[in-house]
Amino acid sequence: MSDLLPQELRILVAVADSGGFSAAAAGLGLTQSAVSHSVRGSEAKLGAVLFERGRTGARPTRAGERAVGHARRILRLYEVMGAEVRGAARTPGGDPGREVVEGVLRIAAFRSAALHLLPPALERLTARHPGIRPQIRVVREIGAGAAGEVAAGRADLGIATLGAAEGALPGLLSGVLTKEAYRLVHPAGHPDPRALPLMDWDENCGSYTRSWWRAQDWIPRATVKAEDDAMVLTMVGRGLGMAIMPELSLREATEAVDITDLGPRGPVRQVGYVTTPDLAQSLAVRALIRELRSGKG
Repeated sequence: MSDLLPQELRILVAVADSGGFSAAAAGLGLTQSAVSHSVRGSEAKLGAVLFERGRTGARPTRAGERAVGHARRILRLYEVMGAEVRGAARTPGGDPGREVVEGVLRIAAFRSAALHLLPPALERLTARHPGIRPQIRVVREIGAGAAGEVAAGRADLGIATLGAAEGALPGLLSGVLTKEAYRLVHPAGHPDPRALPLMDWDENCGSYTRSWWRAQDWIPRATVKAEDDAMVLTMVGRGLGMAIMPELSLREATEAVDITDLGPRGPVRQVGYVTTPDLAQSLAVRALIRELRSGKG
C-alpha cells in the first residue's frame, strides 16, 4: 500500500462505498475515466484485481475488500494525525497531562451495548474532552459485527462480543469490559415457564451459548424469531414465550417478566472493545478505553 497515493486510496474507498465508478466519480468531482484510470493503476501496483466490473456497477473482490479496508484505515490515520497535531499546538504550556484531545471518534456497537455501556463512558469522556465528537454506528452482532466495522476501517473502536468475530479478524486488539451471564426470562407469574415456546433472535448466537443449549434437554427448538432482543423481551412480557437472554438485554426488563438464574454452569459471554494497533495509540481511542474500563462493574 506504500506505493499508493492518498488520492488513489480515496478513489478505492469511494468506488467500494458507492458501488460503481460513475457514482464514485460524481462524489469526488472527477470524471469516470479518471476514476477508472486510477483504479487500474492501483491494481497494477498491487498486482491484483480489486473490483468486479459489471452492468450494475463494481464490487470489491476479496483482494479488493482487503485493499479498501487498509485504505480506509490509512486515510483515517491522516485525519487522526491532523486532529492530534492541532490539539498539541493548543495544549497549555505544552503540558502532556493537559493535552487537548479533539476530533471525530467513530464507534460501532451492538444495540444493548450502545444503550447501556457507551452512554456513561461517553458522558465522562466528553466532559473531560469537549472537543471529541463521537459518531456511533449501531450494528447487528451477526458475522463480523462491530469488530468487522473496525477491520473494514469504518470504526475506530467497536464494542463487540469477544471470542468469535475478533478471532476471525487478525490484527485487531481487544480487551474485556464485562462478562454477562444468560438468564431465563418468562412471563411474570407463569406457573410453568419451561413449557412455553422458546423465542430467539439472530444476534443471540455463539458457540459458548449454543453448546450449552444443546446439552439442555428441557430447551425446545426456537419456534419464534424476532428482529432483536428488545422485541423478544416485549413478546415474552405479552406471554408469547420464554427466552434465554444476556444481562445487558435484560436491563430493559419490566415487571411484565420474571428473570430466573440458570445456575453456575449457565452460559456467559464476554463483551469488550476492539480496535487496531495503530488506533489504539491515538489519544481519543485511549481516552475512550479508559472511560469504558472505569465503568466496569
